[in-house]
This record gives sequence, structure tokens and C-alpha cells, in this order.
Amino acid sequence: MKGALRVFILVKMICFLLFCCLAGCLGLDVRQSVSDLIMKPGDEEQISCSHDRTDYRVMLWYQQSPGDTAMKLIGYLYFKDPTMEESYKDNFNISDLSDKTKSGVLSITKLDVREHTATYFCAASQAQCVEAPSAPH
Repeated sequence: MKGALRVFILVKMICFLLFCCLAGCLGLDVRQSVSDLIMKPGDEEQISCSHDRTDYRVMLWYQQSPGDTAMKLIGYLYFKDPTMEESYKDNFNISDLSDKTKSGVLSITKLDVREHTATYFCAASQAQCVEAPSAPH
């Protein structure tokens, strides 16, 4: 495609150790669907993520822009319910891939070269409920 802008989006597979309890942490093998994508402005693409643990029911998606060490949370799936960060709602969507809680998809819509050229990460975590201690009387 002559003259078309191309965008290189590098997608790395990574395993995070998130939401660790005091007793220790467990590793989890998280798999992403593609290693890299070349897209043009306006394109739409999907990146899938999966793991094998049924007790890890939270799937998180992060974006790391070139030259930036910070990873910004795009959003997450809690069981099957997506929650998106406000700044990502217009061009990103998170959904589950199946009737199970072990896989999900990050959709990038209306690609913008400046905003979407990045490395994308997927992570999984156990859902945890923590009850705050009651205040002393």
C-alpha cells in the first residue's frame, strides 16, 4: 500500500506475579496470541490472552509506550465483566473469548499512530476479597 502509514505494535508475552499474599507468590503461564503486528491508521486488531488456571479470574491489560518505563492499565476482566480506564474507552475494548474465565481479547479500534504504537501486556490474577479489620472501640 503506497503512502500508507504503517504502525508497528510489539506485543510481548509476559507473566506477572500480581496480587501476592503474605505467604508467598505463585507463577502463572500467560500466553498472548501474536508477537508483533503491523497496522495502518484506522485498522482494528485483536490480541488474545489465555492461561490454564481456573482460579485466576481477573485478566488485566496494560500499555507501555515507546521510551516510557511505566505500564498504564487499559482495563481488566473480572470474571466476565470488563472495566475500562476512562482514557482507553474510545479505542479499546476487552472481552472474554469463551464461556470460561481463562481467556480474553483486547480489541484496538480506530488505530492512531501517536496513541497506539506501544507494547501491550496481558496479566492474570486470582480474585481476592479482603475484609478490612473493624475499628477499635
